[in-house]
Formats: sequence, structure tokens, C-alpha cells
Amino acid sequence: MANKIMVTGASGFLGHHVVDALLAAGHGVRALNRSTDPRLERPGVELVRGSILDRATLERAVQGCAGVIHLAGKVSRDRRDEAEMRELHVGGTRSVLEAAHSAGVRRVVYASTSGAIACSHDARHIATEDDSYPLAITSTWPYYVTKIEAEREALTLSRKLGLELVCINPSLLLGPGDERLSSTEDVLKVLRGQMPALPSGGSNFVDVRDVAAAAVAALEKGRAGERYLLGALNCSIRQFVTRVAQLGQVKVPHLSAPDAPSRWLAYALQPISRLLGRENPFDPVSIEMSQAFWYFDSFKAARELGFSPRDPDETLRDTIADLRRHVLATAQ
Repeated sequence: MANKIMVTGASGFLGHHVVDALLAAGHGVRALNRSTDPRLERPGVELVRGSILDRATLERAVQGCAGVIHLAGKVSRDRRDEAEMRELHVGGTRSVLEAAHSAGVRRVVYASTSGAIACSHDARHIATEDDSYPLAITSTWPYYVTKIEAEREALTLSRKLGLELVCINPSLLLGPGDERLSSTEDVLKVLRGQMPALPSGGSNFVDVRDVAAAAVAALEKGRAGERYLLGALNCSIRQFVTRVAQLGQVKVPHLSAPDAPSRWLAYALQPISRLLGRENPFDPVSIEMSQAFWYFDSFKAARELGFSPRDPDETLRDTIADLRRHVLATAQ
């Protein structure tokens, strides 16, 4: 094995694919996870049980590693999770960098998100890595607020500590293997006919396998202090949902969801849903996010990391097949 690389969040959707990519590149892996995962019990992978919030475990896990790929985090649109996400994203990232520095590790790849850069109310705007943080839009969405704080902390602290930090900023991750439905839930909703009306915004998605390959490339040749947007396709949400429905051979929704009434309905149902102890089917944060445009250009990643995403239809087909095999089949 060329080098041993510590991976935080190795049991997550992206984490499993990053482990695959590291092993394929000849690296050994030390996987830090809060829980056991049988899928990681294989040659070339050393498992360490623990959290990035546990400093002693973290320092033990990083000893002897040549690099770190930091993926651990929490994906939630619930504003009640903001404090937990801030502790994990900001505090956890700080601890990872400090532990890496203490262990003499110089190279760290941090998985941020494209939404820390690429979010606009203008469908014509195509973001690049030089864009400023879109806080005027994302300031009430806890996941993006805490990921922006974490990215800022990572870039600032790495310079102070002398670490070679590279940020990768992927868009919506799709593809096979999302057992927790952390990224593919919207595709599942289309397949189940649970998206009767289409929001006005636009999105970008990317294959998780291509992002995993880019994470390894960032570790090997990414420029320190830089960030790299990783996406495959900018498309309106109407185009995205229509294509998923066509490939999945289910009914294509045609109704549009007017922006202002959708937001009003979502907020009106919030206290009622909580009173009944049920999930609000019209989540306010999800509706607000679906009315923005998350478009960007991945030219920098293509030029410097060799990033070359596969055909988006291949990604969608594999996502649909995986959901039908592991989620929809077991629900019947």
C-alpha cells in the first residue's frame, strides 16, 4: 500500500465510495466511524470506533497516516438541528485539523458543499470558486450556514497551522449505495409519486463515484488553500424530475408550485404538524431551497484534478435501480 489515509465519515454515502477509490489507488484506509459497518470490514481497511468530537480517539486514529479525507457531517434541513450541526461541522472540523497537525499530517481534503458557494435567485448566474458565500440567501438554512462556517474555519485554521488543505464542493450526490437516503430521497419521492407539483428553482447533481475519485485526486494533486466545485449537470427542477420519471417509467408531474403560496402553506402547516407529531409534508426549508438556483461550473476541477463526470443519465439509472432494489422492493 502506498500510504495510509484516515477517512472520517467512512460509513456514509460518499465515505464508502471514497474508501473504494482509495483502495483502488493503492492506499490503505483507516476508517473512523461512530458505529460498526460490515461493509468496511475488508482487506486494506482498518476500523477505529469513535467520533470526531472525541479528541483522544481522533488523535489516536490519525497517528501514522499520510493524509486525511474529512467527510463526517450531518445532513438535515430541520432548523432544530442547527446547534448539533454546528458542533459537528465547525467544532468537529477544527478538531480534525488540529489532530492532523499534532500528528504531523500535512495533507487534508475537506468535503464542503457546492451550496456554500453556488446558490442564487438568478437562473442565469453560473457560480465559480471565486464567488463569495451566498449568506443573503442561505442564512436561514442551518445545513448551509454551518457548512459555510466550517469551510471558513477550515481554510483559516489550515493556514495558521501550516496544513495543506483542499476543499471539495460537490453538489447533490446521486448514484448507488445511499442506504440512509441522505441524498437520494428526492429521487425516491418521484418514483413513489410523492411530488405532485414542481418548484420553480434549479439544481445540480453529480455521481457519488465521480466525487470519490475527485477526492482522491484532490488528496494527491489539489492545490492547498483552494476549493473545487464538483457537479455534472445544471438543470431546472422540472427537467430533473421529468427525467427521473421518464427513466423510472412513472407518471411525470406537470403542475407548477407557485413560490409565495408554497412558502405560506409550508409555514402554516408547521405548528399543526408538530402538534400532531407528524412530519410536515411541505417542509419550509425544502420549499425555500427548491426555489433557488444551484448552478455552477466545474471547469477548475476538470483542469486541475482531471474531474470528468459520467453521463448524467447513467447516474440517474443507477440511482433508480439501486432504490428499487434496496428500498422499494423491501417496502412492498
